[in-house]
Amino acid sequence: MNIADHASTAADSPALITDDGPISFGELHARSRRVAALLHGAGLRRGDGVALVLPNRPEFFEITWGCQLSGLYYTAVNTHFTPDEVAYVVDDSDAKAVFVDASEPWGPELAAHVRAANAGVTVHLTVGGTLPGWRSYEEALAAAGDAPPLSDGSEMLYSSGTTGRPKAVRRSLPADGNGSWAQAVLEMALIHKYGMDSSSVYLSPAPLYHAAGVNYTMAVHRVGAASILMRKFDAEAVLRLIETQGVTHAQFVPTMFVRMLKLPEALRRKYDVSSLQCVIHAAAPCPVDVKHRMMDWFGPIIHEYYGGTEGFAGTTIGPEEWLAHPGSVGKPLSPVHVLADDGNELPVGSSGELFFEGGPHFEYFKDPAKTASVSNNRGWRSLGDMGYVDDDGYLYLTDRSTFMIVSGGVNIYPQEAENLLVMHPKLVDAAVFGVPNDEFGEEVKAVVQPADGVAPGPDLEAELIAYCRAHLAGYKCPRTVEFEPELPRDPNGKLYKRRIRERYWQGRTSRIV
Repeated sequence: MNIADHASTAADSPALITDDGPISFGELHARSRRVAALLHGAGLRRGDGVALVLPNRPEFFEITWGCQLSGLYYTAVNTHFTPDEVAYVVDDSDAKAVFVDASEPWGPELAAHVRAANAGVTVHLTVGGTLPGWRSYEEALAAAGDAPPLSDGSEMLYSSGTTGRPKAVRRSLPADGNGSWAQAVLEMALIHKYGMDSSSVYLSPAPLYHAAGVNYTMAVHRVGAASILMRKFDAEAVLRLIETQGVTHAQFVPTMFVRMLKLPEALRRKYDVSSLQCVIHAAAPCPVDVKHRMMDWFGPIIHEYYGGTEGFAGTTIGPEEWLAHPGSVGKPLSPVHVLADDGNELPVGSSGELFFEGGPHFEYFKDPAKTASVSNNRGWRSLGDMGYVDDDGYLYLTDRSTFMIVSGGVNIYPQEAENLLVMHPKLVDAAVFGVPNDEFGEEVKAVVQPADGVAPGPDLEAELIAYCRAHLAGYKCPRTVEFEPELPRDPNGKLYKRRIRERYWQGRTSRIV
């Protein structure tokens, strides 16, 4: 189903719950139709592209649903990108229309840069105010009139770019009027796996430029349920919304779990979270201890999935399965092969690069070489993740292949040490990676963010190294620890570890690209 169906049968039911009040399916659909008319009137036709550089705000869904109704590709751009990075995505995606938030501090500079750098853009619209050379979204929408749906559009998503330049995945537009196969699969999962219906209330604090943020919320709309729109994640605000809005379904990333668990216990216990029926998480490996503690708090209602924007790999695991196989991300939905560096398959329990067999076709937009690079000579494809499979067929992730450390010929997966350090009471965040070592090639290093009021220095460094050695084999532990006021993460919790690590490899040749 889509919002037109719910606008017809449940026009007054809330589609979005915002700080300013609810927005009904009838209202969202009416404004989305005007967006479709606006873009069609500006010359955009089926298969053209639209880019949104917007934070979490209601207009985001008016625009994406307007694109969905008019056969357009929509690309949500990371709002933390530099103007040059945004211009790259706008150009690479062939966007003809761009929406920018004029009210954000970065809005004026970004708008001027896009105007100067992206000659292919013909429609420039600002949300939340006006900027020179750009047209007000509200004014343009008021003049657009109404239009019937034209055809189905689709998302065009970019990979996170945390390990390199972001890559676009573009799929064929649906032809049957029922949305893409990916949208249909997600809608069915919400209904049949996670128990969602039109009475459900969904909360996801994820930024909408993230695949889960936009795709899940639009799937919730297809189900006919209400979705709460948060501008950004705040641990206590999440708990308050669960209690006051009767949230039944929520989606988080492990970093959000950690920050909720680090709230004072009295504050955590202050809020009633008993309305929760299902919690979903993904995006990064979750430390086993963190998930156990969240299960103790929220109950055995936490589901996990693993996959990528590319769509050819995936797993899911429910709470009971996970408790029987702690740390697993579930059984692969398609055959998985664990390969050594030489391409040979490894035995059960051995960690290597994960390659998936089968799955739907995909390609990186305008980049056949990059598309070919994810496949091996047997046609199996990899997301670049490392892991192993146990005797029961459950998959466990150990790290990204990009961040595997080779020290003295031994493979070390820094995720293990990171999982320990982020739960240390004196730390807020941690990154573990390899740095040059003349004798061993690489050695393990940690860069951490101390908690407020905690003094960094040699004593804390020694304490953290000893803490790791109490829980891990010595070769897996940091040999040195450095301190930073804040580590770079995107709002959805992905750690930009590559930015930190690059400082230590300047002028050196690394085995890891």
